[in-house]
Amino acid sequence: MDHIWYKTYKTAGIPEQIVMPADNTSMVDVFERNFQKFGSRDAFICMDKAMSFSELDNASRKFAAYLQSLNLSKGARVAVMMPNVLQYPIAAIGILRAGYVLVNVNPLYTARELEHQLKDSGSEALIIVENFAHIFSEIQNKTPVKHTIVTGVGDLLGTVKGFIVNMVLRHVRKQVPAWNIKGHVQFKDALNKFSASRYKRPVMNLNDTAVLQYTGGTTGVSKGAELTHSNLVANLLQVEAIFKSAFDEGTTAEQNNILCALPLYHIFAFMVCAMFGMYTGATNILVPNPRDIPGLVKELAKYPPAFFPAVNTLFNALVNNADFQKLDFSKLKVAMGGGMAVLPSTAEAWQQITGRPIVEGYGLSETSPVATANPPSITKYTGTIGIPLPSTEVTILDDDGKNVALGEQGEISIRGPQVMKGYWQRADETDKVMTADGYFRTGDIGVMDENGYVKIVDRKKDMILVSGFNVYPSEIEEVVTKHPKVLEAAAIGVTDAKSGEVPKLFIVKKDQSLTVDEILAYTKQNLTGYKQPKYVEFMDELPKSNVGKILRKDLRK
Repeated sequence: MDHIWYKTYKTAGIPEQIVMPADNTSMVDVFERNFQKFGSRDAFICMDKAMSFSELDNASRKFAAYLQSLNLSKGARVAVMMPNVLQYPIAAIGILRAGYVLVNVNPLYTARELEHQLKDSGSEALIIVENFAHIFSEIQNKTPVKHTIVTGVGDLLGTVKGFIVNMVLRHVRKQVPAWNIKGHVQFKDALNKFSASRYKRPVMNLNDTAVLQYTGGTTGVSKGAELTHSNLVANLLQVEAIFKSAFDEGTTAEQNNILCALPLYHIFAFMVCAMFGMYTGATNILVPNPRDIPGLVKELAKYPPAFFPAVNTLFNALVNNADFQKLDFSKLKVAMGGGMAVLPSTAEAWQQITGRPIVEGYGLSETSPVATANPPSITKYTGTIGIPLPSTEVTILDDDGKNVALGEQGEISIRGPQVMKGYWQRADETDKVMTADGYFRTGDIGVMDENGYVKIVDRKKDMILVSGFNVYPSEIEEVVTKHPKVLEAAAIGVTDAKSGEVPKLFIVKKDQSLTVDEILAYTKQNLTGYKQPKYVEFMDELPKSNVGKILRKDLRK
């Protein structure tokens, strides 16, 4: 596409390229420099308990020293399975500092899914919150895990508060099923076994693997995207370059909070909240349970964010909450949408309430994750995923791997320093998604306009084929969610004897008086014949991933 987005960079004050540090550096250098620079500032706050950058520095050194005492070899994989609690950043940074590879694990995995990921990654150690320990106890003997560290949610919240939180979760809410893990160690004991001075910094460089980020398995079995220190450092520099103009003095000021309601084991929150926050000296407000919308609104009131990364379902739930609508949004500088398409109806309501547009970005586990974003200077929601980040090239390819003409649909393909090394121990799978000249084929269909803005049309596999016509579910959903009585909608293709496939629509009502006939009349008015849903089903809620992405595959079942 011949870098047509450079003209947009010019008007938005974005550099064309990032400057990478020397090869003998790593993410650890980034942390160590910033732990000194921001020492007394709060790095993370969870349930009102704050941890400063200095405290995080000390705790992660102590934890790294404990991991090194286990005599794992350099590059050993260590899995972390926990929600957004203070233990997470200590564990994640401790793993990287020790010279090991962090394997992020979804805490809501079933025993089968967990077994697959631990085996596939070859994880030798697991750090797990006790609420999910029973899942691991079922499969402990079938995995390569030799060392298990267990923690309670309240373990780092202070003696009294921690005791109360753990007691309530264990005995009142009964959210900690019985578990039996042989030879486990308590997180607090591991943390306090050695002093920080016992830690020995290993030799690391940008080419070393830092993280194995498992994809949701949208194309078959779940695979680990192998992300190097270079991938992650590059993405931090790229995100900073595109968002610099939104924050004071090129970095977030001391009062700038990042509200982290998305789960840290997901690459979006891991990088854009935790890593970016530590890089810029911001304070991450960790929300362990974002499904508790009243609780989340209280956190937003207490710690007004300057930066709020979220997904459409979360933005949508908030704009439909009366208490959220009364909050003060004067500190909000950037609300970033990612993970799934932000719907125009949600974006419009968000801007009306907060006075800020949703700045949509796009990325994948395979791109560390951010590949494109709207500049923060936009004054209203664009309906696009923005422009390529600095040092990133995006091209639109046809099925034969050739560039399509500007404005034509094709597969969004990305080349840049944030693109993964490959799928962990799956060269065959890597070959399927990488072109000979280094572009990662995303599986998403999009178009690029004359200013370099990219719009997603849909996932290749989600496309509905009606009598030879391509129908994209996102278009139907976009139309239907504009209906005043609709809260959420999702469309899929179902088999039809006459047309091959027809669209079926699933709807969560905002107004209980809504009928099927009303929806059919509305879609008839707004969609051409073959795009109109033939079936409509009302649901109490749509199936979603932990990040809030609507799971069309579950609707197909």
